[in-house]
Amino acid sequence: MRGQLTMRRAIIGGVAAMVAGGVAFGTLAPAVATGPVGSSEHAVVDLEEEKAGGLTATQRRVIREATARYRDVEAAIADGYQPTDLCVEEPGLGGMGYHYAHPELVGHDAVDPTLPEILLYAPSPRGDLRLVAVEYLKNDADGDLGTDDDRPSLLGHEFKGPMEGHEPGQPVHYDIHAWVWKSNPAGELSDFNPNVRCSSDD
Repeated sequence: MRGQLTMRRAIIGGVAAMVAGGVAFGTLAPAVATGPVGSSEHAVVDLEEEKAGGLTATQRRVIREATARYRDVEAAIADGYQPTDLCVEEPGLGGMGYHYAHPELVGHDAVDPTLPEILLYAPSPRGDLRLVAVEYLKNDADGDLGTDDDRPSLLGHEFKGPMEGHEPGQPVHYDIHAWVWKSNPAGELSDFNPNVRCSSDD
């Protein structure tokens, strides 16, 4: 929980600064190009292929194809993902890495598997950053922790939450991680990955 809190403080701190600069989140159309994988025919839940608690091969391929270019962190920055300077790691749970949030997607109503709000990077032994996962984040419509009528889902998988904001100005929200670029023994949709460390990602 401490790692999650620290991570969200880093993300929301950067996003809050963009809000102060005049960016109105939730009103802008996604600015990241999707390519052919953005078509609805790819958003298929293949129950025969589904792993317990994870994505199907089809679902995983959709997300990987849409984010493959972001294995180059400079390409992510060029497409509008904003870096944070904090690498999140929690003893006993593993790490999340560095979070790069897209200000035009954070708070947007639509759930699009090809347009994740956040990209997660972990340092490699060479010292460069390696894309390991994506995160989807949606605001709760009524801001009430006691209701979840608007709980979103990603390709049939429900988001976690609703949860409180962790910085002033951050609304009640839902989120879900997808470890499509690095195997996660804790589960493909888990928050933390025991195989991710901030000092080195072997």
